[in-house]
Amino acid sequence: MRAASDYITRTVIEIALDSLTKRFGDVIAVNDVSIHIDAGELFFLLGPSGCGKTTLLRCVAGFWTPDAGSIRFGQKDITNVPPHRRNTGMVFQNYALWPHLTVRENVAFGLRVRKVARPERQRRVDEALERVQMGRFASRKPNELSGGQQQRVALARALVIEPQCLLLDEPLSNLDAKLRLEMRGEIRRICKQAGLTAIYVTHDQKEALSIADRIAVMNDGRVAQIGTPHDLYARPGSRFVADFLGETNFVQGQLITAEAGSAQVKTSFGMLHSAAAPERRKPGDRVLVSIRPESVRIGKPSGDAVNVFEAAIGETVYLGEVAQRTVTIEGGPTFKVIELNPKIDRQGKATCIVDPTDVVILDEPDWTV
Repeated sequence: MRAASDYITRTVIEIALDSLTKRFGDVIAVNDVSIHIDAGELFFLLGPSGCGKTTLLRCVAGFWTPDAGSIRFGQKDITNVPPHRRNTGMVFQNYALWPHLTVRENVAFGLRVRKVARPERQRRVDEALERVQMGRFASRKPNELSGGQQQRVALARALVIEPQCLLLDEPLSNLDAKLRLEMRGEIRRICKQAGLTAIYVTHDQKEALSIADRIAVMNDGRVAQIGTPHDLYARPGSRFVADFLGETNFVQGQLITAEAGSAQVKTSFGMLHSAAAPERRKPGDRVLVSIRPESVRIGKPSGDAVNVFEAAIGETVYLGEVAQRTVTIEGGPTFKVIELNPKIDRQGKATCIVDPTDVVILDEPDWTV
């Protein structure tokens, strides 16, 4: 067995991935990815199946060695350090608990491997179980626990070794909807309470938006955009990010003016005014505009309002707290509209208003892409 001194000691660290590439035969699973994760940050890798997020996480864990690039924990290059020497805690999708061991024995396993003295081992196991609110279940076996309880045990097992970095691979995907909601807040609370740097993989947009400090949205092995949940949702940089992070309405047009704090786009149904100019587009360029359904207001405009359009109301789906409507703009496209706390069964004609701050001109090269 390895001595405790064989392991990297725990400190709160920043993590740097520099030009990381991983191939499997002719398939490039991770393609020249560079990410900097701050110490103590809860960082998400978000994207559809096959986008490279799990491959990237496994490179950080040391399960796979990248073909190019480097991984640093703080000032230490750990690209070729074996997994057991990285002192990372891993939480798997399927919990990966030993069925013949009790909760306490499962949590203590990593400490036994590290030859931590029995009194210290008991103290740390007790502390980890209390942190995930599983202390009273210490003598139970995994098959006597619910899915949410098993996930808490898996978290405690990862935390008890005092890792430099906590890695979570879709940890909530096997739970039912209610448990997923409950565990979202718990995972964030536990990570922040422990002061951990954490990397969390998921394909669930709401999970990422509700927990993360920052998110890297991935597609085809590359990072499409990095930002806070609010920045990514409110200011997506591409059609893929706008579409992946919830519903949106896309409008094609031509950029007419672009200045600091304002821009205008000519469309088939009139001029759209935006409160932000795209960074890489210039007047005359064809552009794609994203407008979220909840940003379209149905009602009476103020006297100085812009982005006011007449529309015909189509299908409405009433969901209690919201109504999902489709409206067809006169001379233009059909929009999805979400109304909060709807009180009127709207029919016929309506006036739609969009605030310029909610008109996002995407920075991708051309709307035909």
